[in-house]
Parts: sequence; structure tokens; C-alpha cells
Amino acid sequence: MSILLWAIPFFIITMLLEWRLTKAHNVKGYGGRDSAANISMGLGNLAVMFGTKAVSFAIFMALYQSRLFDLPTGAWWVWLLLIPTEDFCYYWFHRAGHEIRFFWAAHVNHHSSRSYNLSTALRQSWTAPLFSWMFWLPLPLLGFHPVMIVVAQSISLLYQYWIHTELINRLGPFEWLFNTPSHHRVHHGRNPEYLDRNHAGIFIIWDRLFGTFEAEKETPDYGLTTNLDSYNPVIIAFHEWQAIAQDVREAQTWRGRLGYMFGPPGWREDGSGRTSKVLRDEALV
Repeated sequence: MSILLWAIPFFIITMLLEWRLTKAHNVKGYGGRDSAANISMGLGNLAVMFGTKAVSFAIFMALYQSRLFDLPTGAWWVWLLLIPTEDFCYYWFHRAGHEIRFFWAAHVNHHSSRSYNLSTALRQSWTAPLFSWMFWLPLPLLGFHPVMIVVAQSISLLYQYWIHTELINRLGPFEWLFNTPSHHRVHHGRNPEYLDRNHAGIFIIWDRLFGTFEAEKETPDYGLTTNLDSYNPVIIAFHEWQAIAQDVREAQTWRGRLGYMFGPPGWREDGSGRTSKVLRDEALV
């Protein structure tokens, strides 16, 4: 948490710099209400994390007592193991946030902006910190100290800040291994062929290995398949949870109730759902 707090002045300076550069390069750039919503979501996320990190850290410490391996705390080679391993956990957390509606309800706010700039990186969830820690449970069992784990998580979060920009174009061979602005612009696009692609945190290799990679071919159309017409942080944070509750109330069967909670976003009980897979397949045809 202290790493993220120390990074706040850096966020402010770089956003101001990007704002000036977008005006000079005729890029869409920043909108006042959208940027305010992004910053509000980021501050809310920090507040929630302050209240949940102690609990998740205690769980990590409890699991660490039953670790399978004794890895030396802080050794340089342990960091070389931890950074990609932590990123592997992040990949599956992030992918679940797109493919399972319960997790999507916590993640959708990050995709609800129709702009793409550094302030978009701050548009973080108010509910994901309540349960996201479960995706990192294998790490303390493998012998990584919980302090190292939370530092690695902060490093990943800081890395992902700079890839939220339209000012940086393709980066050549660097993109073979690492996540970049080009890769992440695809992730934020609502173009059918871009849906649920490029879930990487730091290393794009996970998407290449597990079939979720898509290169940037056309300019992304940012936002949701059905955009949210609100800049109210409370609505941004909770609108999908409200939609799930309504769908569950109106479901006719237990299959429907479970499907609306744990099926893919867009799934419908009557089979008329427009999931990302359906939209991608139609676009390919």
C-alpha cells in the first residue's frame, strides 16, 4: 500500500503531461467528467484495499505456515521466480473477471470508460478487493513470503499504469514477451474481435499460450458492448451487481439463477444471450 501511495504524485504528473501531449497530437485525450470518475474510482479502491489487505495478508500468513518449499525471503532469484508466477495468478484472475459474470460485476467498471488514457488505469473496482486475493492463494503455499507477494502485486499494478495510453505506438520485439499499450488497447476495445482478449498483467506470454491473444489491427472502439451513460462513481461501481440481482430474481429455474451469477456476461436463460464468444464468432463469419 505504501508503494501505491508514494506513486500518487507520479500519477498526477504523468496524467498532466499526457493531457498536454494529447492536445498537441490531436488525440481524443481527457474529458473532465470521465477523468473525475476515474480518479474517484481509484480513491475508492484504495480505501477498500486499506480495509481488506490486512485480512488477505493474514490468510496468506496462515497458508505460509504450511508451505511446501522454504524459499529464502528476499533472495534475488526468488524474485525472478515470483514475478512471473504472480503474473500467472493475475492472468487467471483477470480472465475470470471477463468470463464469469460474478467476477465481471467487480471488473466491468474498469472497462466502462469510452476514453483511453492514463486516468483510465485508476478506474479500479470497489468490490474486487473483497475476494480477488483467492487467486493468489497458491503463492504462500509454494513458499513465497506474503510480504514479497504483496510487493509483487504492487509492482504488477504499477506496471499496468503506463500501458493505458494512446500516445505510445507499437514497440517491436518487446511486444513478443511483455504487455504493452498496443496489446492493452485491444483489451479495452469493444470491437467484437477484441472482446476478452489480452488479459496479461506484465507478460503477454500467458495470452499467447492460452489462446486469448489478439494483435492490434484496427483502432479500438473503447467501452462496453452496451455502454454505461453515467459518471456517478456509485453507479459505475455497482450497476452490474444490481443487474445480476434483478436477473436472479426474475429467473425461472435454478439453472437460470446460477447461470446469471456464474455464466459468462451476456448469458440468458432462454438461450438468446449475446456473449463475447457469440459476438466474436459472428464477426469472424
